[in-house]
Amino acid sequence: MIGFIQELRRRTPLGWLQLSHEKGRLLVALSGIAFADVLMFMQLGFQNALFESNTMLHRSMQADMFVISPQARNLAYMSNFTRRRLYQAMDVPGVKSAEGMYVNIVDWKNPQTHQKTTILVMGFNPDRQVLNLADVNRQIDAIKLPDTVLFDRASRGDYNEAIAKIEQGKTVTTEIERRTITISGLFSVGASFIADGTLITSDQNFLRLFPRQQASSVSLGLVQLQPGYDPKQMKAALESHLDNDVKVLTKAEFLEFEINYWKTNTAIGFIFSLGVAMGFLVGVIIVYQVLSTDVNSHIKEYATFKAMGYNNLYLLGVVFEEAIILAILGFIPGAIAPLGLYHLTRNATNLPVYMTVARALTVLTLTMIMCIISGAIATRKLQSADPADMF
Repeated sequence: MIGFIQELRRRTPLGWLQLSHEKGRLLVALSGIAFADVLMFMQLGFQNALFESNTMLHRSMQADMFVISPQARNLAYMSNFTRRRLYQAMDVPGVKSAEGMYVNIVDWKNPQTHQKTTILVMGFNPDRQVLNLADVNRQIDAIKLPDTVLFDRASRGDYNEAIAKIEQGKTVTTEIERRTITISGLFSVGASFIADGTLITSDQNFLRLFPRQQASSVSLGLVQLQPGYDPKQMKAALESHLDNDVKVLTKAEFLEFEINYWKTNTAIGFIFSLGVAMGFLVGVIIVYQVLSTDVNSHIKEYATFKAMGYNNLYLLGVVFEEAIILAILGFIPGAIAPLGLYHLTRNATNLPVYMTVARALTVLTLTMIMCIISGAIATRKLQSADPADMF
């Protein structure tokens, strides 16, 4: 190992010397790689925000298992099933509780601007704790009052004045389905790609807001297990006990159910994946052009190395050295720029767009692969370089 390090130290950094010899070309190459990295970072950031924003409510639900209709598409479009299935679930040993929840998506009037916008409404029995949200649980008695709701302060849109009034204890009213409602408190979850925010209310208020919703049917069943019971085993027990007009999911499966909808059943999920691929392809083309030009401009020098006894493997190593140097140096500005872009996006949309170590490592790996592929393509002419043809 020591001998290898000493040999590496004695080795002339030919790849770096060739790249740094023409600084203008190097800067252009690094700019192109950084641009490709920014594309990949932004698309991956948007894709992650898509999945995170649309599963934040799922994560806050205090349940081990979930009962849904087989026709359910995602949380906003759950399709109802009979409440009797929840009563039947209570008969299964190991089930602690089975609570129903109503979910609907609707246009409401922004209480500040009076513009209509999309909001997700959730209703449940306020005497049962079904959400792991401290702000909601602290104000749970408020939603027992008729036509009273809690509002998500992290909703997308202009709500600053309305939020300030609510925080001061003042009454703020607006309309849903031509019915006046009172906003009595605030909590924080955040906007998603399907709705600008969330309202939480009691099951009775939900039925008043949406008179077509039958009390005997629910959108979602939240099942809590007694301590010591395995969710996977309980899933099998519930599935065998309940009719096939419902599906039983563990919490991990419930999250995957939502993510899979956005990943495979919507155009936006495909677009973000395509954006990452396009960024990768742009990077491959840019790096190939740089390395190919470098090989062509130094083909006589490479032929001289061959005449001196250096084999193709050594010369290929020089080109791959250049590719790796370009990948690392281009990644640095390509990783810094998205930090500011993520901040701007987060402030403009209230979506959870953040830089993560895992994403940085993913893009770095893609950048290395991108440059190595470009290097492999660029070395085809190098392998055929013949000293006899050059001189």
